[in-house]
Amino acid sequence: MANSSEGRIITGRTRVLGILAHPTEHVKAPPAINRIAAERGRDAVMVPFNVAPADLAAVVTALRLVKSLDGSIVTVPHKQSIMAFCDEVTPQAAAVGAVNILRFEPDGRLIGGQLDGIGFVAGLRAAAVDPWGRRVFLAGAGGAASAVAFALAEAGVSHITLSNRSRPKIEDLRDRLQAFRPGLSVSLGSGDASGHDLVVNGTTLGMKTGDPLPIDPSTLHADMVVAEVIMEPEMTPLLIAAQEAGCRVHLGRHMLDHQLQLMADFMGL
Repeated sequence: MANSSEGRIITGRTRVLGILAHPTEHVKAPPAINRIAAERGRDAVMVPFNVAPADLAAVVTALRLVKSLDGSIVTVPHKQSIMAFCDEVTPQAAAVGAVNILRFEPDGRLIGGQLDGIGFVAGLRAAAVDPWGRRVFLAGAGGAASAVAFALAEAGVSHITLSNRSRPKIEDLRDRLQAFRPGLSVSLGSGDASGHDLVVNGTTLGMKTGDPLPIDPSTLHADMVVAEVIMEPEMTPLLIAAQEAGCRVHLGRHMLDHQLQLMADFMGL
């Protein structure tokens, strides 16, 4: 990779990687992916693509024509809607119903993958939190929450309670989880996390000032692990409430940290 004392030099040979989001101020992956590119000796750079949902189709169509573009991370709010524009998705992405990583093939095909769940479970295990046998309360039914749910099911949790503002979404997620792992105990709940030992916020609630809590904090107790998928702010209102209740907290950044190398591999970095 071309470098100077002042930093990276972008040349006519530099390969481009993106991160599709809206907004992009909260994204954390570009510095880490650019660091991996430097470590691997690759002339490549990741930049944020701030794309509103209404413009996603037009942007993906245009990106297919960019010959210097190798891949892109996909994050909020595009993880589920991007699937419609992929020519092929990995089995994990198909099961979850969401994509968080793209690869642009030389022949123009767009391949989608799903690494969020793998990163989440790896992050738990690295923190000495074994999912096996745990009773899980999961708030959310979007792309990140679905990925976490499937990964936890595969990791051997004993029960998952799903909670979301949209009842049809959690009913659909429940049905897909039970088809994926027959015999898994899955129930539908509200904001009451009592009776569980692993509590996960898979929603975006907590990213904005004034967001309501996704879980009733009065139902948190000290023998719980409370985990986030949100990375900014690092200590969300839920994690602050959990800490005050004596819970062990698990930061959202761990999910990203434990999939970065896999993301780089998927994009051909």
